[in-house]
Amino acid sequence: MSKPEILQMGAYPAWDVEALEAKFTLHRYFEADDKQAFIAQHAPAIRGIATRGELGANRALIEALPNLEVISVYGVGYDAVDLETAKARGIRVTNTPDVLTKDVADLAIAMMLAQSRAVVTGDAWVRSGDWAAKGNLPLQRRVFGKKAGVLGLGRIGYEVARRLAGFDMDIAYCDVAPREFAGDWTFVDNAQALAERSDFLFVTLTGGPATRHVVNQSVIEALGPKGSLINVSRASNIDENALLDALEAGKLGWAALDVFEGEPKLNPRFTKLENVLLQPHQASATEETRRAMGALVLDNLAAHFDGRPLPTPVL
Repeated sequence: MSKPEILQMGAYPAWDVEALEAKFTLHRYFEADDKQAFIAQHAPAIRGIATRGELGANRALIEALPNLEVISVYGVGYDAVDLETAKARGIRVTNTPDVLTKDVADLAIAMMLAQSRAVVTGDAWVRSGDWAAKGNLPLQRRVFGKKAGVLGLGRIGYEVARRLAGFDMDIAYCDVAPREFAGDWTFVDNAQALAERSDFLFVTLTGGPATRHVVNQSVIEALGPKGSLINVSRASNIDENALLDALEAGKLGWAALDVFEGEPKLNPRFTKLENVLLQPHQASATEETRRAMGALVLDNLAAHFDGRPLPTPVL
């Protein structure tokens, strides 16, 4: 019996590729020079897509695959998958929630601490000899006891807030409605009001049209010249031009970002700024979590083709 044929949209770690190839025939879309010709050649045989959160599967791709049955996303975000088209075709969609939640929350906290206490700058200060030649760094800002806002209290937002509680921070959150599990955290019903009361604003929303640029100029400026913005969600949730304008003009204290529009080719304006911490979309990038994510991608694909219930269905 032949193996089901899968379109692999982007690179995976070697251990995931080995496991997938044991059960499926992989067609590496990301390695094709002429992608249109590649799809035309393999389209009739493709029954599944293995993709990543930021790559997804758009309408044109889904429509080009007449025998597509399932799309398995390596990541929690599935906003780059055209769910409307998939649903209309009866195509199943899965993601990898929960297994990456705590790693993403950890990096959000790490970025807050690194930027507030100038960890990266301090390391360079020591290595360059400036400590000996020029003395101590300028004083930085404390974290404990400050006001934190969490924009989007889903799985990741909850874990971020839970960690912030360990720093005795005054925690507020914004979501579509108050959450029973939030305990004594303060509910705020809009992003700008949350920013106004926050020293640190964490963006942990899902992506997609409904949340595109929810962090706009007004929200950014509400944080103010001493405020801090940390994004471990989707780049599209923030108006990057408004953010850059505010950082350049000193209307926002600093930002720490793990995601960017057009990544990895981010806007070069970012690299000229000293008041922004830049990370290479690595919030879930630990070996433990990436192994768990890959295993879940495989489990979802295998379950579909074996006729078993999907472990983590979206559609």
